[in-house]
Amino acid sequence: MKQKLNLNTWNRKEHFLFFKQMEEPFFGITTTIDCTNAYDKSKELDISFFTFYLHKTLLAVNAIENFRYRIINDEIYIFDTIDASATIMREDKTFGFSLMEYSNNINDFAEITKTEIARIQNTTGLITRDFEENLIHFSALPWLNFTSFSHARSFTFPDSCPKISFGKMMIENGKKTMSMSVHVHHGLMDGYHVGQFVNLFQELMNA
Repeated sequence: MKQKLNLNTWNRKEHFLFFKQMEEPFFGITTTIDCTNAYDKSKELDISFFTFYLHKTLLAVNAIENFRYRIINDEIYIFDTIDASATIMREDKTFGFSLMEYSNNINDFAEITKTEIARIQNTTGLITRDFEENLIHFSALPWLNFTSFSHARSFTFPDSCPKISFGKMMIENGKKTMSMSVHVHHGLMDGYHVGQFVNLFQELMNA
């Protein structure tokens, strides 16, 4: 479900109109996340670490309203819930775009991701299903500890979905960390909202 945001009463109306006219309205940041507790917790729950931090990502995304905004036909809509489209690698080293539907319950979400990963690994091609607008684009690069990140984008495609990516888990003196990049549409949010997301995500990973 979604509802239209009243642009005329929104305090960011001028910001939206300014940034939406740009060829590249997205901005991004790269940061480092402490995942020591989260990794141990995932093993305790017998849930893959990928599934665990994807779930924490969606918890944080759904908790921050601006991350649930999407632009549809030049109007802003607020979605009730946001799902994830994660890139899933197959044995032949190609990947497909998945759909991981959001659930607040980690065990239910683990079953959803397990089923969808199996489906992708038994298909071919890139786009194997239809997608709605209520998504984040999610990817993991477990081979690289990156310090910056960019995305392939078509500037003519009306995209407003946040893009969140994670790098290789590093271990130093018993502390586990991962690089994380967050790219968002500047017409929908600012650095303040990205900071909110990163801080909440870190709190959830520490819990």
